[in-house]
Amino acid sequence: MEFRNNEAIYLQIAAFVSEKILRGIWLPDEKIPSVRDLAIELEVNPNTVMRTYEFLQSQEVIFNKRGIGFFVATDGIQKVKAYRKERFLQQDLPEFFRNIYLLDITLEDLQNRYEKFKLDNFKHEQQ
Repeated sequence: MEFRNNEAIYLQIAAFVSEKILRGIWLPDEKIPSVRDLAIELEVNPNTVMRTYEFLQSQEVIFNKRGIGFFVATDGIQKVKAYRKERFLQQDLPEFFRNIYLLDITLEDLQNRYEKFKLDNFKHEQQ
């Protein structure tokens, strides 16, 4: 995983975990990788993954079964969507609007690019 300098690593890992949940790779009530296993996979300190899991647990996206591990919450998908949607609307969208305004990008341009993006990246999920 390539980490960006402008955001805490634990939040980037939370986005990675959230995407696995949103894409249906990790399903509700299913066990997710242990702290140690995910740390090895992502080549980070286990404490960083633990911080990620604690953050996601506070967001009620995952839960801990003592002695067994972490699991995706039954409504984990909805929790992830709500959190990421709010974050996108508050942080990313204003910058996006600023750029399309400054660059004179039309809604038609955006629609065409968006449709192509979906076809190129998610065609297997749309079937």
